[in-house]
Amino acid sequence: MAINTNRFSSWFLASLLGTTLGCSDTDDGEDFDELAVGESLGKQDNAGIAGLPVNGNYAQTSAWKVTNQWEETDTPAAREAGMAWEADSGLNWDEKYALWIDSLKTIEGFSGTTFEVSNPWGKKIQAAKLDCADVALTLRISFAAWYNLPFFLTAFSGGEAIYFGHFGIRTANGIWNNMPKFSQFADHSAMGEAALGNWPQDTTLRKRGVQSGDDQPFLGEGARTGTWLDELHLNKRAARFIRLTLIFTGSAHLADSRNTFNLVPEALREGDVNLHRWQAQGIGHTMFVLDVDHLEGGKLDARLAEGSLPPIQPHLLDATGSSLRLTSAEAGGSDEFDDYAPFNGGLKRFRVAKSIGGSWTNTWMAADEASWINDKDLDRMRQRPETFKALLGEVEPAEKIAALVSIVEQKREHLQNFPASCSARIKREEAFDAIYDTAAVDLGMSRAEVDQMWRHEDDYIFAELAYTESKTCCWNSSTNAMYESIKDFNRQRELEAGACLPPVVFKATDGGYEQFKNHKPNIWVPWSEDELCTQRDTVNDRETEHGWTDYCAWKADEPGGGEEGGEEGGEEGGDDGGGTASCQDNCDGSAPDEVCWCDDLCTDNDDCCDDFAAVCG
Repeated sequence: MAINTNRFSSWFLASLLGTTLGCSDTDDGEDFDELAVGESLGKQDNAGIAGLPVNGNYAQTSAWKVTNQWEETDTPAAREAGMAWEADSGLNWDEKYALWIDSLKTIEGFSGTTFEVSNPWGKKIQAAKLDCADVALTLRISFAAWYNLPFFLTAFSGGEAIYFGHFGIRTANGIWNNMPKFSQFADHSAMGEAALGNWPQDTTLRKRGVQSGDDQPFLGEGARTGTWLDELHLNKRAARFIRLTLIFTGSAHLADSRNTFNLVPEALREGDVNLHRWQAQGIGHTMFVLDVDHLEGGKLDARLAEGSLPPIQPHLLDATGSSLRLTSAEAGGSDEFDDYAPFNGGLKRFRVAKSIGGSWTNTWMAADEASWINDKDLDRMRQRPETFKALLGEVEPAEKIAALVSIVEQKREHLQNFPASCSARIKREEAFDAIYDTAAVDLGMSRAEVDQMWRHEDDYIFAELAYTESKTCCWNSSTNAMYESIKDFNRQRELEAGACLPPVVFKATDGGYEQFKNHKPNIWVPWSEDELCTQRDTVNDRETEHGWTDYCAWKADEPGGGEEGGEEGGEEGGDDGGGTASCQDNCDGSAPDEVCWCDDLCTDNDDCCDDFAAVCG
């Protein structure tokens, strides 16, 4: 979800304000009411809240039958070998879930480094394009369905609890909102490995998606999230249930302590989630813990994966990028300006559904009882980012900056395909804020020097917008052709002026985008409300305050830049990164020492460029 990265992030805010909730259009003729999260239930951290009865009449609505329980280790099913564990492993199902996540293979997907999902029958498939919360939700629910484990999430509509679980999608009074009776769909699980040669298909499901932009190109033309789920699941009831759950729930529900609980950093393991929350309601960001290694001295090495909105194939972050996510103040901590702990972000683990007193109840595994943090214990919440800094080890400045620059480049690449994406703009600037801080403290660089080294013209054209005050942020269906046209529009303005002009930021002005549309009308896609948009009637999108170098000052100082151009200026003289060439030139001894900050750290240019190649390019 980038920053929200969740299409439902505004629902909770809308419900609190008493506004009428809109609908989420799945692009396949279905409209659904959208759901909110519940209010905090206080110091008991929402543990032990009874859900639906265990022995209810769910024969028609169940997505799968429960035959196993999460804490079992010695039943015939629990003793069998599985996707990532040997027979008689002695592990409970929650531990097996973590092992399965750890076993997922890292691959080069169609848009970068991602992972491959395996199922119990030996089928492997690339991770789907998903938003950030849906990565975690899909993997957790799939595992529960495959091994017939109890599972449910709680959401709310008009103050009424809605339960999304193995028993279907229901309220305490029955089926909710005409949700399907999942028994009408096929369950081919009995085919087992024999299905690999002739995988059964649900042709209707394969045509359906979750949200705009959820095409899955590696599965063929027209494939969407429904296709991916159909390829992964023999039980088509479970596949259809997952799709509907992704439509109605998201990162706000993962922050709800009814569905997850806060975890101490020392307990980090595969399958956990890390949430960035910077407000009590609304947008946030979910990262999924894919790999954890325990090192000497109690240190940890972790790898996170994250989706975005519009949907992307999950990016696998390196160790440094993952560390930065876990140690961010937005992960339930605080900094000199803001206290994020009350917003209930940070490290979390899925609750497990148990039969308690005749009701399905979301709680934790017995082994986790000593590792949870009450969501009202704000002091312990605030300590977690600092604790992670100690557990994950210090990151060298050059390594940290290289990881942050990589994040910036990922977000720029995303904007090339979805130029309206506000989440990508926001995450790009968050990365730059961290670069500014690291460069100032550890390298003595000013913001202007950072901008000269790593800024790009695109950053100014696709400047950060205030998410909840900009209608552009609801538009997930902008295109690469539009990106190229927006760039060309700004380029032509400057050529006609014969001098530097600050770019026209791509945003809504006077209620629309006429100046951009008129430049190349044939490629323009009309604005659409691709997620709930309480700011849909905004006339002028609001830019956030920018702390960067003025564009024309940056361009004048850019290597090969300047207003006049010439043989050493203009388009041929510089590089797209806004500064990498200057560092390389300095490595060759052909540029002034002050151009490259490497010289402040090294006495020899060659050594400098070896040590800081990841940053200097």
